[in-house]
Amino acid sequence: MTAGLPTTASLGVVTGSVILGVLAGSAAPVLARRFVPVTGVHGPLGQPGVPPRFAGRFVLPMDAHRLPMSPAPVPRWPVPALAGAVVFAGLAVARGDDPALPVFLLVAAIGLVLAVVDLICLRLPDLLVAAAAGGGVLGLGVVALATGTPARFPMMAAGTAVSLAVYLTLAVLPRSRLGFGDVKLAAALGPALGWAGWSALGWGLALPHVLAGVTALVLLATHRVRPDTPLPFGPAILCATWLALLA
Repeated sequence: MTAGLPTTASLGVVTGSVILGVLAGSAAPVLARRFVPVTGVHGPLGQPGVPPRFAGRFVLPMDAHRLPMSPAPVPRWPVPALAGAVVFAGLAVARGDDPALPVFLLVAAIGLVLAVVDLICLRLPDLLVAAAAGGGVLGLGVVALATGTPARFPMMAAGTAVSLAVYLTLAVLPRSRLGFGDVKLAAALGPALGWAGWSALGWGLALPHVLAGVTALVLLATHRVRPDTPLPFGPAILCATWLALLA
């Protein structure tokens, strides 16, 4: 991994990644609009009870803060743009010498859209999850062949298999709040974690539950949600994968 920014080339990679991150973050709410249901929309963080005047049109993050009884505001621009910049910059710094960096950035861009959709309506659309999975598998596969590292393929497969097995087991447990969209997302991110190694895979599987638990406790303590309020888990999976790739 790159420990710092010792060269002009690495500085250029980080700068370019930040610019791409701003663009990806800015575009995420716009692209998310295509995947938010017109009816049956939840408020931010799963708060039900959207009044009739919101029926028949999409609810974007910049609109969602106006929903009544919202347990927490959904960030508006420039927050998504800043989030994209941080995500892309982190990957560029940590993985700047990894030929798979462009693939990680592609999956991260799709992940930003997934996070916005899940925050709005507790959905992880199959089309977006499939795009993340396909982009990750095909991109990493091309990089492995181009760099002469076919040993990456078993690790990618292991990352997918382990992630799928762990999340599928958790999803079928009694009183589990994991949805099968979460299971599919974890499996889709498995190849990236497998590429990064067993340590990254372990962190990527463990951290989502820590992040989601801390978030739930903070929201409960601040009376933003009730104990039975459904909360999105996709952002925790995505954030944990990002953190695992930085480690």
